Amino acid sequence: MRVYRLLTDEDTAAFCHRVSAALAGGWELYGSPAYAHDPASGKMRCAQAVVKDVEGDYSPDLKLGEL
Repeated sequence: MRVYRLLTDEDTAAFCHRVSAALAGGWELYGSPAYAHDPASGKMRCAQAVVKDVEGDYSPDLKLGEL
């Protein structure tokens, strides 16, 4: 089964580390990153989709960050 996550955060080094940690954990980049201004906070935000093939069946109870 292939699972999907969308990582989002402010445009900081912490976001890059979250994506790098996901890649180190076996996740693969899915598509291009997105970059947009958040008018509520006045900051730029980044998003990157990642996917991973795992054993088992899908359930909404899956803890994607723990796979």
